[in-house]
Amino acid sequence: MKAKTYYANIKSILTVLLLGSALGACATIEGAGKDIESAGEAVQDAADG
Repeated sequence: MKAKTYYANIKSILTVLLLGSALGACATIEGAGKDIESAGEAVQDAADG
C-alpha cells in the first residue's frame, strides 16, 4: 500500500511541475511574439518613410 501512495505523490508532483513549466513557456512565447510584432512594425514604419 505504501508504494502505491508513494507513486501517487510522485505523479502529483510531476503534474504540478509540468503545468508550471507550461505556464512559464506561454508567458515567454507571448513576450517573444510581442517583440517580433514590435520589430515588424518598426520595419514597416521605416519602409513607409
